[in-house]
Amino acid sequence: MNIAIVGTSGAVGQELLKVLEQRNFPLDELHLFGSSRSAGTSYSFKGKQIVVKELQHNDDFKGIDIAFVSAGGGTSIEFADTITKHGTIMIDNSSAFRMDDEVPLVVPEINGEDALNRPKGIVANPNCTTSQLVIALKAIEDITHIKKVHVATYQAASGAGAAAMQELEEQHSQLVNGEKPTVSKFAYQLAYNLIPQVDVFTDNGYTKEEMKMYHETRKIMHSDIEVSATCVRVPVMRAHSEAIWIETERPISIEEAREAFRNAQGVELIDNPSEKEYPMPLGLEGTDPVYVGRIRKDLTNDNGLSFWTVSDQIRKGAALNAVQIAEYIIKHS
Repeated sequence: MNIAIVGTSGAVGQELLKVLEQRNFPLDELHLFGSSRSAGTSYSFKGKQIVVKELQHNDDFKGIDIAFVSAGGGTSIEFADTITKHGTIMIDNSSAFRMDDEVPLVVPEINGEDALNRPKGIVANPNCTTSQLVIALKAIEDITHIKKVHVATYQAASGAGAAAMQELEEQHSQLVNGEKPTVSKFAYQLAYNLIPQVDVFTDNGYTKEEMKMYHETRKIMHSDIEVSATCVRVPVMRAHSEAIWIETERPISIEEAREAFRNAQGVELIDNPSEKEYPMPLGLEGTDPVYVGRIRKDLTNDNGLSFWTVSDQIRKGAALNAVQIAEYIIKHS
């Protein structure tokens, strides 16, 4: 099994290296690719140094079984044919192919079998906020159909990349020292602030990030579920949080919901409000599950339920989910 990572130097590429090693992914050779700027850089994997090659339109992917691609949508579109032409399976972390009818959009705990039918040789990794949302929704969908979802996200700096994380750290340092903060990765200062915009606005007043949650959730869950999202960037380093309200076909009790979350794949329940125990980004960074807590009945809807989730954006939101897709394909091939 020969594996490649495209976009090794980025936050997700670096996390892919960690996840592959931590999960003892079954591979014989690992190949690393990047831009001309990254070419020649070496990274350690299982005690060996691997040098990054420049991504080019050639036959470098001949003999590579699976390529994890996390170098942005433009690169994915430009190099998709080059990567897949010799039979390499491309697991793409960008938004380039997510809504392509011939490209499965996969969260393995929910629709892993979709990854086995890939006419273009590509499997798309969902948006990080969507992955976190659908893992939690699946637990309830298995009890009763979810008709509607309202969700407010609280998205960490990591969603905008490693440079954005560095900028948040730098802003805090600058402000403490009485300096004017650097603002380049976001439209406004993120430190001590919230920015109610993630991605660009569309004609209906929602951002692209919010519309991704609508369309991707329906595709992954094979459902007519309606999703209305408000996505907010918050001064947290790398774990996203989501406040979720759902309307189901029948009422479900809080205990029934808790039991569903306890038994759900990929979910960990932290829901003991009397002891102030609930998921928070601090302390959950670098972990795999989607954490669920603050479960309660919606006061405005007899068939409504409210809950809160936290998950590491770089892991389940990106690198971990991509590796789990590959593991599913290998297991079922």
